Amino acid sequence: MNNRSKKINFNHSFIFFLVCNIFSLIAFKFNTLTISPLICLLLILSIGISHGSLDNVKGRKLFQIFEIKKFYIFYLAYILIAIIVIILWIMIPYVSLIIFLMVASYHFGKEDTQFLIVENSYYNQFLFLLKGSLVVFAPMYFHFDETISIFRLLFIENENFFNFLDLIESKKILLYCIILSTLANILLFTKKFRAKEIHNIFRLFFNYNNKLLFFSISSFYNLFLLFTLCKT
Repeated sequence: MNNRSKKINFNHSFIFFLVCNIFSLIAFKFNTLTISPLICLLLILSIGISHGSLDNVKGRKLFQIFEIKKFYIFYLAYILIAIIVIILWIMIPYVSLIIFLMVASYHFGKEDTQFLIVENSYYNQFLFLLKGSLVVFAPMYFHFDETISIFRLLFIENENFFNFLDLIESKKILLYCIILSTLANILLFTKKFRAKEIHNIFRLFFNYNNKLLFFSISSFYNLFLLFTLCKT
């Protein structure tokens, strides 16, 4: 990925991060249940659907890499995978949910960070998983009962699964998972800095060309702010 693409990717991620935090603060400030669902619905109907509709573009690029001429194979495989997922969800819904949440965590962690990290190591892959897991653990920590209700709506009926979730919620394990996710985020966004740059941290904080450090510190601060607001 060239420098221009990295800059565009970073700016989009940075702006989206700030917008999400602003909306979160508004939702907490007005203590209403109508703002957040409307915002989420708007994002799903706009960015979400558009994001999913680009799968065929990615598939075409993959077929070009592997020199596969018959592109209809992509659509057949795409539909087949969807059918398999539906069947597995009906047969073993709680296992399918766990796999889905793990894949989603890795997907969000990697897509938001791969423009910075080019080293394809197992350590970085694990950090991607931890970083993206925030989208799973945060709703469960802040709105545990509502999250469980959503799981039940997805045909999850295994009581052992829900007993396990109750256990990790009662033992505050979800909070530790959120902390680990935040640390993974900081590690990924500070890996680009040399030791002498970190030593001069205050200069970098106000340096436009090194906004990545500000992004890491800002994410930690906003997470702490959300904890504080939730407890009050």
